[in-house]
Amino acid sequence: ALLREGGVPVTEFRAAIIVGSGSISFEMIRYLAERLPVMICPRWVKSLCQPIAVRDVLAYLTEALERPESAGRVFEIGGPDVLPYREMMLGYARVRGLRRSLIEVPVLTPRLSSYWVDLVTPIPASISRPLIDGLKHDVVCRDRSALEVFSVRPMGYEAAVGLALERISQGQVETIWSGSHASFKPGSPPASRLEKREGMILEVRETEVAAPPERIFQVFSGIGGERRWFYANWAWRLRGLLDRLAGGPGMRRGRRNPDQLVPGDALDFWRVEEVLPGRLLRLRAEMKLPGRAWLQFEAEPLAGADSHSLFVQTAYFEPRGLPGLLYWYLLYPMHKAIFSGLCREIKRRSEESKNAGGPKP
Repeated sequence: ALLREGGVPVTEFRAAIIVGSGSISFEMIRYLAERLPVMICPRWVKSLCQPIAVRDVLAYLTEALERPESAGRVFEIGGPDVLPYREMMLGYARVRGLRRSLIEVPVLTPRLSSYWVDLVTPIPASISRPLIDGLKHDVVCRDRSALEVFSVRPMGYEAAVGLALERISQGQVETIWSGSHASFKPGSPPASRLEKREGMILEVRETEVAAPPERIFQVFSGIGGERRWFYANWAWRLRGLLDRLAGGPGMRRGRRNPDQLVPGDALDFWRVEEVLPGRLLRLRAEMKLPGRAWLQFEAEPLAGADSHSLFVQTAYFEPRGLPGLLYWYLLYPMHKAIFSGLCREIKRRSEESKNAGGPKP
């Protein structure tokens, strides 16, 4: 409304649930279906909704720029499927190959529902409650003029879910891997934090290192194999033994080359997923887990500090249901100690290798 009052030609699109990574409504469906084999739901799960894929929303926005006749108008957009919220959750489960059951109860108010969502998902009650309040009403397209003005023909709900999950599994959602480190200033003490992003739990560590990024990269890209894991090697060996007993690869694979890693290389019970020489290494866990895990190392120049760098170490975990969440929180104290020690050791070796004129093996 404010844009229209300013005299700028505006085309307004109104949508119900947008299916795609980053959409809070979709993420709420995803978290609930992933984590709860049996879902206790209020009566609003019978409300009708007309979801639309984020790709189709972008197509509408792009085409609006090429259609001057759309200026000044309001369009209701949605996919071809009109579904109760209940069927959307079960449809997500079908696409994922999950068996899920829903039990409706009459006493679960929006406030109680938002507290439940807050408990089992990363979405806080302050955000989920307005969404849940809105779900008490049907949200479907009453005006079909968007289909007459635009050439976009939206995909069905389950196709949209499949596309969203494919992008996430292939790492095409860049916000998963990229983070903002602009708040870290020269002289800041080492920092660590837990985050929740795109359905993952992140354990992030940042520290200033008195060495250029290339030196730090030489150190962390030399990890594993015969050089071992720099800190608490007994714990890594124990984890490898437990993994072998569970049918995983354990630590027996080592690494192909002690001085070079390329995407696709095996590295103990990890697989090299991405390498940016002089800057980044990302490993994907191939050990037996109730979920998926990655370990990423980054080095970048630290603005305002000559020959100093910011080193960022991030552990990612995407839990699979309640067993995945229990696994993460039960082992978090041990992971915290091991990853803190690993971060300190990479910093120490990087600074020593700079002073010695070469990487420390």
